[in-house]
This record gives sequence, structure tokens and C-alpha cells, in this order.
Amino acid sequence: MPALNIEYTEHELAAIREAAAADGKTVKAYVHDLSVREHQRRVFVDHAVAFWKAHRAEFDAAFPEDAPAA
Repeated sequence: MPALNIEYTEHELAAIREAAAADGKTVKAYVHDLSVREHQRRVFVDHAVAFWKAHRAEFDAAFPEDAPAA
């Protein structure tokens, strides 16, 4: 399985270890899950923004009092 090495300062690594322990995970599992979750969040936000841009006129027509001033 592909892997990568990431360098952290002692302070950063201590904070990551603490956060992993609080989640009941190993550092490896914690960093993996965090990076995957961040990617999923970015994909979701990109799609949400695209949806909003594609349907903005419909929202403005349905709620004219909330539409931005021209």
C-alpha cells in the first residue's frame, strides 16, 4: 500500500498525539482519517458552491426579499 512520510515539529507531533489519543486512535489512523475527511469536505464544498451558482437565479426569484440588490 502506498505511504508517505510527513515531518512535524516536536510541538506539532505532541499535539497530534494528544488529539489521536482523545479520539482513541493511533497517530497513523488519526492522520489518515483527518486527511481523507478534509478531502471529502473540500469536494462537498466545491459541489455545494457549483450548485448554488447554477441555481442562484431560482433562489433569487423564489425569495426576492432576500436577493442581493442589483
